[in-house]
Amino acid sequence: MKIGILGLGKMGKQILSRLLRDKHVVVVTSSKPETLAMAAAEGADTANSLAEMVHKLGDHPIVWMMIPSDAVENQMAAIIDLMPHGGTIIDGGNSDYRQTKRRAALAAERGVQLVDAGTSGGILGEAHGFSIMVGGDKATVDSLSPVFQSLAQPSGWAYFGPTGAGHFTKMVHNAIEYGVMESYAEGFRMLKEGGDYPGLDLSLASQVWQHGSIIASQLDELCGEILRANPGLDGIDGYVAESGEAKWTLERAKELGMPMPAIQAAFDVRMASQTGQTDYSTKLLAAMRNAFGGHAIGKPKS
Repeated sequence: MKIGILGLGKMGKQILSRLLRDKHVVVVTSSKPETLAMAAAEGADTANSLAEMVHKLGDHPIVWMMIPSDAVENQMAAIIDLMPHGGTIIDGGNSDYRQTKRRAALAAERGVQLVDAGTSGGILGEAHGFSIMVGGDKATVDSLSPVFQSLAQPSGWAYFGPTGAGHFTKMVHNAIEYGVMESYAEGFRMLKEGGDYPGLDLSLASQVWQHGSIIASQLDELCGEILRANPGLDGIDGYVAESGEAKWTLERAKELGMPMPAIQAAFDVRMASQTGQTDYSTKLLAAMRNAFGGHAIGKPKS
């Protein structure tokens, strides 16, 4: 298929590589010459502007946006203005599903389909394949299946329903992730600080848990790698960013009167870390986010 990519950051670059690997024709644009050069070296076609990219994609252009949620509104408006009737926009980022539904209605007024594709896998996705949760018009999603098959692990993508369903599912996925990460972080802190065994090897515990334990997981494996490389988590200040998905999940839960104590507690820990309430567990949370998502470690510089 022919597809444009807007946003060649940590995950966008991996999406580009996987699509090119499967012989899709990919057109990219960027304000950074070095990014265009990188994409061209991999085999992508390049455009000097968004308008040129859309033009190169033909009569029924498909554009995958892989950009931060706070940039989606303006970028999508710019794309819609350039799109012909019958074009498709795929939002692969972590957008608020409520905003996705509103944006889809605006796109539909112009004859453009918006497909939401919540994408998980972080910086490990290029090698292992992504997990993709898709919402939107069913016929449009079906036509895009070769793209999703190239990007996802086997059985790693699915259609979840009308517009917003993909982002809604990814939102809850990330809220669960908050709680699971918090449990690992607290558990490893207890191993380090809570017993009378100062030499206890945390990475060894992780290794053992990966073989037959019910809590074996990719996150546990990452914790083991982190703790082998830096047992004291030296140089990590414990500031943990909050990217929105747990907050949106908790807002919806409040509307429904649905208690979510574990996710609420995990969310509260992250927010408290941003005011200086840090410890070994928040340092490990920050290290985990860096290991699977390439997220910066430390408080953002003002």
